[in-house]
Formats: sequence, C-alpha cells, structure tokens
Amino acid sequence: MKFFVDTADVKEIRELNDIGLVDGVTTNPSLIMKSGRDITEVTKEICDMIDGPVSAEVTATDFEGMIKEGKVLAKIADNICIKLPLTLEGLKACKALTSEGYKTNVTLCFSANQALLAAKAGATFISPFLGRLDDIGLNGMELIGEIRTIYDNYGFQTEILAASIRTVNHVKEAALIGADVATVPPAVLKALVKHPLTDKGLDAFLADWAKTGQKIA
Repeated sequence: MKFFVDTADVKEIRELNDIGLVDGVTTNPSLIMKSGRDITEVTKEICDMIDGPVSAEVTATDFEGMIKEGKVLAKIADNICIKLPLTLEGLKACKALTSEGYKTNVTLCFSANQALLAAKAGATFISPFLGRLDDIGLNGMELIGEIRTIYDNYGFQTEILAASIRTVNHVKEAALIGADVATVPPAVLKALVKHPLTDKGLDAFLADWAKTGQKIA
C-alpha cells in the first residue's frame, strides 16, 4: 500500500518524507485554508519536496471552470494530480483532462456506483471517504471492498485511494481489503508505529543493557 499524506503542512510532510513514508500528498481547499498560505506557493513547495503525485483541488463546479482551474494547477509542477468532485460535470472534466494526459483524483466518493463511473471516466485515483460514512452509521470499509471487487472484475486501472481516514484501524482494514493507497493525516501515520509492547520491550532491553556497564561506541 502507498501512503499519501493528507495535509498542506510542509513541516509535517518533510518530517515524514525524511523517514521514507511518503508516496504522495493530498490537499483540498480546507487544508490550504488551515495552512494559511497561498495555494500556488505552498503547493509548489510540496511538489518540489515529493516525487509522487500531489493532489490539488479545483474549486469550480462547472465543466469549463474545472478545466481552466485544473490546467492552471497542473502548471505548478509535473507531479500535480488534479482533484475533481464526483459530479457529472466533474466526471466530464475528468474524461477531458485524462484524455490530455493529466493525472486526476476524483474525490468525495460515497458509493460503488460513483466509483464505477469515475473509472469509466478514466480517473487516475478514486477517493472513497471512509470516515464520513462511518460518521452517519455506515461502514466505509464495505465501500472499499465493493470498489475493489468491481475494479478487479473489469480490469479498471483507477487506483483506490482510501480517504477520510481517522484511525490506525482504518489503515489496516483498508490494506487488508486491497486499497491501493491510503491518504492519512500526519498524526495517524505516525501512530502506526506505536504499540505498548514495543515500548515495554525497549525499556526492558535498555534497563538490562545499563546493568552491563558496556558501551557500543
């Protein structure tokens, strides 16, 4: 599974990228607002840091506006992935942009039927929102499983990008089901390394080593 970091915080991205955990980045208007920076400036800085795709989202809701904004965003860097809403206008824009060779990420997916349409439109990535489904009493993981089955049935190349991830269990379950990518907030990505038995074991090893009075270097 590939990990994308779901943030526009350059410091957080750099820290995780230095560890080797970042395969890409996803941003959206809310994350740009939280960063407090100009969208072009912060997106360019992220793209220069990351080799993989960086999703930058259009704000237009009509076909012509999405095409115009998408091409403006794509000029920021070669690894820009244009993020589009899962509407008929968004699917139309997805088809047009992918036909011209642009990478696309169709976002705000909440059903398998929507994911099927995005794949038919040639989306590079489809972003099903797990946490928001869980919030209304549905099971977001069931959606990942349905999309995986449909895509495998027909050989679609669109990658499943599990989004709206809230917990480490979301990551594990998405990986078990077969999501291609998880886009994860920095705090959740860091939490994947934690386990109380790891901490307990390390403390015991260090305590025993101290008793030997030895040094390795």
